[in-house]
Amino acid sequence: MAGHSKWANIQHRKGAQDKKRAALFSKLGREIMVAAKLGGPDPDMNPRLRLAIATAKGNSMPKAPIERAIAKGAGGGDGEDYTEIRYEGYGPGGVAIIVEALTNNKNRTAGNVRSILTKNGGNLGENGCVGFMFDRVGEIIFPADKADADTMFEAAVEAGAENAESDDNSHAITCAADDFASVLDALSDKFGEPEKSGLAWLPNVQADVDEQTASDVLKLIDALEEDDDVQSVSTNFDVSDEVMQKLMASE
Repeated sequence: MAGHSKWANIQHRKGAQDKKRAALFSKLGREIMVAAKLGGPDPDMNPRLRLAIATAKGNSMPKAPIERAIAKGAGGGDGEDYTEIRYEGYGPGGVAIIVEALTNNKNRTAGNVRSILTKNGGNLGENGCVGFMFDRVGEIIFPADKADADTMFEAAVEAGAENAESDDNSHAITCAADDFASVLDALSDKFGEPEKSGLAWLPNVQADVDEQTASDVLKLIDALEEDDDVQSVSTNFDVSDEVMQKLMASE
């Protein structure tokens, strides 16, 4: 997991500074609605719904819209049918890109993702072309002032996490995807709600890039995340600590 804390901070930087919270909540609500429709409204009996609710809470989504999304999904067949789809490709500098979407029109979404990649120096690839460069994990991020590094590491391991890395800004905890909900519950009970949590594609092969390429990749991520159908974007770019500091201070 070397370098994970730096990568988590790049992701967290973007999440923390995302002013389009309404759009984020809309995407989170859509996942909750679909989960409730497919598996029922009881999160104890519906692992996907439990995960969707935990992710929404980890992104500070209020209780009322979460409950509305569950009720809408549990209402039956009146809502739209959504399909999960994953796209893989490359961004500027050849960095690997994974885009996850939830869509009611696959042709529209595929066209949009392809266009955004092309306009921002990337290209869409075949399924599986970059997936082997990532591991699917649960990721939980707490601010650094919640605990010291040793205390957070011990609590994370006790909760069932695989690793915890800390720096001056945050603690980044990772766990097996299947353990995400239980690890999140245990750590939330001890430290309160995290700043960010959810399933993530964590790169196991990283692409070293310069400052300009890193900036271009971040612009591509921004453009992809603006699409209503896109739920998440993951890349494997890495930068030096000096460039990282510039990126963190650039917005």
